[in-house]
Amino acid sequence: MAQSDLLAKNYFEQGEFEKALTLYEKLYEKNPVRLDYFMALVETNQQLEDFVTAEKLLRDQINGRRIMPQLYVDLGYNFSLQNKDIEAIENYKKAIDMINEYPNYVYNVGKAFESYSLLEYAATVYENAMVINPALDYNIQLARIYGEQGKVEEMFVKYIDLIEKNPSGKNIAQHNFSMYVTNDPSNEANIILRKTLLQKLQKNPSILYNELLSWLFIQQKEYKKAFVQEKAIYKRTGDNLRGLGDLALIAIADDDYENAVPVVEFIIDNSATPEAKLQGYQYLLQIALKTTPEKEYASVKKQFEDLFETYGDGAETYLLQIDYNHFLAFKMGEKEIAISNLKKLSKSRLTSYQEARIKMELGDILVFDEKFNEALIYYSQIQRKVQSDVLAQEARFKVAQTSYFKGDFEWAQVQLDVLRKSASQLIANDAMELSLMIRDNSLEDSTQTALKKYARADLLSFQNKNIEAIAVLDEIIINHKGESIEDEALLKQGELYEKTEQYEKAEADYLKLIEFYNDDILSDDAHFRLAELYENHLNEPDKAKDLYEKLIYNFADSIYFVEARKRYRMLRGDAIN
Repeated sequence: MAQSDLLAKNYFEQGEFEKALTLYEKLYEKNPVRLDYFMALVETNQQLEDFVTAEKLLRDQINGRRIMPQLYVDLGYNFSLQNKDIEAIENYKKAIDMINEYPNYVYNVGKAFESYSLLEYAATVYENAMVINPALDYNIQLARIYGEQGKVEEMFVKYIDLIEKNPSGKNIAQHNFSMYVTNDPSNEANIILRKTLLQKLQKNPSILYNELLSWLFIQQKEYKKAFVQEKAIYKRTGDNLRGLGDLALIAIADDDYENAVPVVEFIIDNSATPEAKLQGYQYLLQIALKTTPEKEYASVKKQFEDLFETYGDGAETYLLQIDYNHFLAFKMGEKEIAISNLKKLSKSRLTSYQEARIKMELGDILVFDEKFNEALIYYSQIQRKVQSDVLAQEARFKVAQTSYFKGDFEWAQVQLDVLRKSASQLIANDAMELSLMIRDNSLEDSTQTALKKYARADLLSFQNKNIEAIAVLDEIIINHKGESIEDEALLKQGELYEKTEQYEKAEADYLKLIEFYNDDILSDDAHFRLAELYENHLNEPDKAKDLYEKLIYNFADSIYFVEARKRYRMLRGDAIN
């Protein structure tokens, strides 16, 4: 029977409706209680334009013992297929009227209308049901329907009503809001949501409205306005700084340090514990590391040392010490001091997780210093220390990456093959990407000459030696022209040109990749990066829009698809997303 079901579905999908009909007739005859077989039989007859048989099947079922008001919707639709609109409307009304007698069937009738895109009727069903019985809640169904109808304000109101009754639905509502809201404050949906929330806040000063306004301002990257809302929430709750902490991290991640600093300072001033204050100071130092010019690094070093004087250099400040030694190694060039500090810290009384985090940084600095074998020892220790934690998988990836840097591609591939099944999607994706790169560039070149050069460029990039990395990639592009590694070299060099603010050269690399490797796996990366370059640095919004459009239509399965569509619509000036 299961095989017949699958075969019938396959025939239906392939448009072989006569064959599908024969199978569905047999399936329904043997299983008259299976509504899915019954509906498949009706739909198959409709595809064959045998509306009389479809009508007879539906009427027989309606007149049977089972109460199924939704079948009046199906019967109405059968009439609409014949352009018999009066009969169709009569049956739709019967379905709606039956809800008064059988309120338990509201959802079934509503879904039936939705399945035929009869959204007005579906909305009427849910609205009537909530009038008949105020205890029923179909706000989420109505919100979704209003959104599909373009009734954005009604949609927002319904979702907010839903959250007011059930705060746990806030994440679902925000997810749906994000389908309409953009990062442009002048977008019509943004304006409607802001107005709706402010009106509700004036009538009822609920924290919920502050939270949603903060969320909206964050989407719009208006972190100063979000800060106002988060302060209002904090003053009402009195002891919860979590929202402010999240806002600070989002602003830092978006490189908006001007608005991040006041948030962090507020956290420090209002923290009840030394640990919370210390975390705030760490955020300030992270900002300082990204904004302070090299000639003023001594002042950053002094800020770290002042904090150690206040909070000590034991296990309780281990995260601060990791940041400090990363700064010493990667920014100040004091690798040996950093390594010595971290080795000493790793011998303190620590939890397994704390020790693993310290050894991860230690391994990274050793790779930076090209002491690969010693780094591999630390990464292996981490895997044993925290076997069940995602940190162990990250350490395994570092083993693969380090082996790749030193030219041991075979061992790197073994580690990567394991990680492709990682529970962490990010690590699994990184592993897949590196694995494919090694495999693809080992097939046509058994000596792996070009791959070794590329790995060297990757290492130089890791060491912040971007000019040297660009030179190595240039050598690959010139001497290995037409080989499978050329597209990777062009993309990587383009990224490094961006990093060093050589935007025209980055543009040339991306254009070359698109021209010669348009069917390649990296083509969508090149399209997206070039679009961003035109939008953010070269002031060519029309060119950016064209590239986002190409991504939408030619790379529907790309990881950039959703973001490209959002930016395309914004550049096109759509009123509502």
